[in-house]
Amino acid sequence: MKNLNQIIVGILGCTLILASCSDEKTKAEQMSDNFVKYVDSVSSVQKENAIENWNEIESEYEEAKQNANREINQLDDRMEFEEKINTANAKYEQFKSDVLAEKEKLDYESQKNRVRVALLGSNYVEDDMKFEWINKDNILSVYENFVNTVEENKDSYSREDWDEIKLIYEAIDSRKNTVENEGLTSEDNRKIAGLKLKFAPMYTVNRMGAKSEENAEAKQ
Repeated sequence: MKNLNQIIVGILGCTLILASCSDEKTKAEQMSDNFVKYVDSVSSVQKENAIENWNEIESEYEEAKQNANREINQLDDRMEFEEKINTANAKYEQFKSDVLAEKEKLDYESQKNRVRVALLGSNYVEDDMKFEWINKDNILSVYENFVNTVEENKDSYSREDWDEIKLIYEAIDSRKNTVENEGLTSEDNRKIAGLKLKFAPMYTVNRMGAKSEENAEAKQ
């Protein structure tokens, strides 16, 4: 009888251990499946929407990942689950890379447009570099606004901003060649020449400074 009781106790103990292991495996499977489903779901979100909600996406991703890893780490045999997590991680990292690259592109375009509007005023139409709205009567005020705005903000411009400024400046100059044939007065032409002389060294010095700062930051 004593031996039988010992055997029964042993069997019950093994059953409890098996039940515990089975329960842990079920939790690990559930959490890893939830993580995979989350990654699959979020990866299908359009980049524009993902950018708008990126902080929330990152937070939910980290939470789902931690929940899955917590359950998996309790298992002795976890290779199957780790492979699922690693595959999902790789998919998410690619999605993250694509989203952040798109965000950087949109941020650049937004900054470029802000610079153009500030330099050219309310008459500027987005992506229109022909500047047909510039004429003999307003071209002096365009140059004045351009040069004064650059002078006021020269310490805050990045190297990319200065490249954009140079592009706009050259487009205004190109338009000036047309406007001169439309009756630009000699007085306005003289004042414009003075503004151009003011802009040239300001551009050269400050763009070099912005480039040097970026190189120094890159080395750190």
